[in-house]
Amino acid sequence: MVRANGAVSLRELARVVQTSEVTVRRDVRALEAEGLLDRRHGGAVLPGGFTRESGFPQKSHLATAEKTAIADVAAGLVEEGEAIVVGAGTTTQELARRLARVPGLTVVTNSLLVAQALAHANRVEVVMTGGTLRGSNYALVGSGAEQSLQGLRVSRAFLSGSGLTAERGLSTSNMLSASVDRALVQAAAEVVVLADHTKLGTDTMFQTVPTDVITRLVTDEPPVHDDRAGTELQALADQGVQVTVAGPAPGASGASGAEGAPPPGRQARRDVPLPGQRGRHPGGPQLRSASLPADGQPPERSARVADLRRR
Repeated sequence: MVRANGAVSLRELARVVQTSEVTVRRDVRALEAEGLLDRRHGGAVLPGGFTRESGFPQKSHLATAEKTAIADVAAGLVEEGEAIVVGAGTTTQELARRLARVPGLTVVTNSLLVAQALAHANRVEVVMTGGTLRGSNYALVGSGAEQSLQGLRVSRAFLSGSGLTAERGLSTSNMLSASVDRALVQAAAEVVVLADHTKLGTDTMFQTVPTDVITRLVTDEPPVHDDRAGTELQALADQGVQVTVAGPAPGASGASGAEGAPPPGRQARRDVPLPGQRGRHPGGPQLRSASLPADGQPPERSARVADLRRR
């Protein structure tokens, strides 16, 4: 399966071979010892290291149910008449399919897949960047893409990537993609990262969004035995990232797919308790609200984003 798809999640692998994730994890560890694959948190990939990046066909088969759940919750964050930017990726493509139902929306993107998903939405305006087409993920990159984003100002940026850690934030394996993602971040007042559990704790070559610039993370529930993913989520929360965990809709049996997915906002979700905003509340853990101030972002985040733009 890894040779055919480039990557596979433990959850999907256990489902295919009809055994437990504990057994799958043990066998994957043995296969890694033989040099046949590399383990990643929640999955496995072809051997390669930091520089290797799976193409779209491989990524589209990895953690599909989880990406659907994440997209359902993320779409519920978008309001009528809003202007947003959406980066490239299979998870953001799932998000775009749901954004077609939001009236008066303006979406700026460098992704052909995102634009295609919104092409027939008559109430959504799509603005594409310029740039050079990168065929592996159907994204426009390079100086043309970055220059077209100069002077742009939107409320939110929705980004995905190859890995996410509390230490370095969001990262990707491609330098050109990283540069465009950084330009997307500079255009937005709030940064929302969409990352399934297989990306948690994974670090790749090029940093795109530092942890202290990420406003919110929307992810799925890590497997019970994936202690490292759970630890990474708490570490991100401790650094001030609002973590929202998506799950199946109440009463649903199994993970939801693209077909018959619940409307935005209907997806089950929970927020991870945080120990206060950057240490300003010494009175103990509290749950950060999903709502934001009138300007769309926490006060301390405004200063950080403004400082990022000046740099």
